Amino acid sequence: MGQSKTSKYYAANPTAAEKRREYQRELNKSESEKKYRAEHTKERRKRGIDGKGGPDVSMKKNGKFVLESPSANRGRNGANGKSTKK
Repeated sequence: MGQSKTSKYYAANPTAAEKRREYQRELNKSESEKKYRAEHTKERRKRGIDGKGGPDVSMKKNGKFVLESPSANRGRNGANGKSTKK
């Protein structure tokens, strides 16, 4: 399996990679991200799939959770940062 364009870029630019990691560390500490992770983990536990790989638990616009393939869920980056939730 090959590397993505992003992976190649950060491999070739360690300064940029470190800057991104710093940003991610701060983002992951934020209360909103902790709440987001907690909600999704709780739903995965409830469905009995936490820690087993498999589908992602994705939230629809109406707030309901659905199971979705990781490639579909993680590949849904809206143009100009717009949400493309189902």
